[in-house]
Amino acid sequence: MLIRVPEAHSRSFIKAVSWRVVGSLDTFVIVWLTTGQLKFAGLVIGIETFTKIIIYYFHEQFWAWLPWWRPAKAAEIVGAASAPVGTTTLAPGV
Repeated sequence: MLIRVPEAHSRSFIKAVSWRVVGSLDTFVIVWLTTGQLKFAGLVIGIETFTKIIIYYFHEQFWAWLPWWRPAKAAEIVGAASAPVGTTTLAPGV
């Protein structure tokens, strides 16, 4: 079973940049093949690279924050991991 832990902002940013490089190369090839213009393809990826890095970062942070569709065990681990050192997290009524 996979357990999701909170995503660090720096890790989300690096993931966004690496994914954007792959996506921008794909966009570059598609625009170049459809238009035959290298300059236009370069212009398109120059704009979309920066906008999509920002959009992806916030998308990733939103999903890291959203508790919906997370296994209950992951929520317990996240809660325990965020507790101050020396404290325990107990279920209600325990």
